[in-house]
Amino acid sequence: MKKNIFTKAAKVTIAALITGLFAVPVHAGEAELLQKIEKLAAELEAIKSELAATRKKTEVVEQKQEVMISNAAKAQAPGAIAPLASAPVNDSVRVAPQTAQTVISSYGEINYTRPREASNQAQTDVGRAVIGIAHRFNEKTKMVAEFEWEHAIASKGDDGEAAVEQLYVEHEIKPGLSGKAGLFLIPAGFLNTSHEPTAYYGVHRNFVETAIIPSTWREVGLGLSGSHDNGLSWDLGLTTGFNLTKWDASSGDGRESPLGAIHQEGQFAKSRDLSVHGAVNWRGVPGLLLGGSVFTGKIGHATTDFAANDARLTLWDLHARYNPGKLDLTALYARGTISNTGDLNLTFVGQPNPVPSAFAGWYVQGAYQLWKNEDYSLTPFLRYEQFNTAKSYAFVPLGLGVDASPDEKVMTFGASFKIGEGVVLKADYQKFKQDSSRDRFNLGAGYSF
Repeated sequence: MKKNIFTKAAKVTIAALITGLFAVPVHAGEAELLQKIEKLAAELEAIKSELAATRKKTEVVEQKQEVMISNAAKAQAPGAIAPLASAPVNDSVRVAPQTAQTVISSYGEINYTRPREASNQAQTDVGRAVIGIAHRFNEKTKMVAEFEWEHAIASKGDDGEAAVEQLYVEHEIKPGLSGKAGLFLIPAGFLNTSHEPTAYYGVHRNFVETAIIPSTWREVGLGLSGSHDNGLSWDLGLTTGFNLTKWDASSGDGRESPLGAIHQEGQFAKSRDLSVHGAVNWRGVPGLLLGGSVFTGKIGHATTDFAANDARLTLWDLHARYNPGKLDLTALYARGTISNTGDLNLTFVGQPNPVPSAFAGWYVQGAYQLWKNEDYSLTPFLRYEQFNTAKSYAFVPLGLGVDASPDEKVMTFGASFKIGEGVVLKADYQKFKQDSSRDRFNLGAGYSF
């Protein structure tokens, strides 16, 4: 619809000119009349030029409006791809519906490790590469997925692995309350739900949150999450659990991580027995986080002729973090138990790694941002952790069991050098108390977006 481009001022000016023209007396001299006509003609030309410029500006504005409307329609079309996101896809992904429908993210790391006493065993590894996708169907419903490749190559005969790390749909029931269904990360500790290399200190993930809490740990099921204005947030869920029938007492996998040896990860997961979990976190004071979690469920799945078909796993943790500015202090304690394993371990007599009845660990960590400018930052850190993947065993007749292991104690110190917010270079040294042959230097590079 075309708008009237004659402004009120222009109309008044033209009317005045016409009135002036016909107000010339009839008896005026011819020369005086010609002068007035020429003057009025010049003023009319100026007004015409002004009106032409106004018309041009109006057309430009209308064209810009049409382009904006067209772009908005394209952005709202199904399957539209937005520019790369600035944050990794995880359990807290949020996609702004007014700017994007689909967000692509990624993180990855490459590490170099050199044992102090065995330089011939130094190695470099592409630890992991992850691609994430989050798609928002509308303001309340979204899908989150993550696909991970570990150790560079995933094929028959290689040590690499390809896995679906997350795949779930989440719906906001009302502000502060949402539900989800699918394969998602269990909210235990710090690292399991925030494990990008830019999010933690040290080249490698800490031992407590890999050996005791088997990061990255995910299950298939239903979850409910809530948050409140007082800083309290919570999670509840009903999911698949672990499968104790996978335990191999001749392998060292169970000694490395008891739950890592029997996880199911959504792959044909036995589901006769389901598990429940809950987590609470409080952020009511600036810079302070206090929280805990618990996960429990039977893991024998009523398997026929299995000596521990009524075994139950319970894993819980308490954690705290204080990060008021440049200082970053963290502490965590985690403990797991597996019940009714005595009869099962009798079938493992003579094997080096029966099922432990308890495993636990804790760590404290301090970091300080020593230097920062617009592009870079340097943060040294120190971490002490103590853990035991075989803290105790169920009773078996004297002479048939395996002695509990002593606690391993590890001191890690190093620094993170960040380039912007998405790239980090790391270096550290790790000192082992029980087995000093494991002492090592580590270098790493990681990114996330």
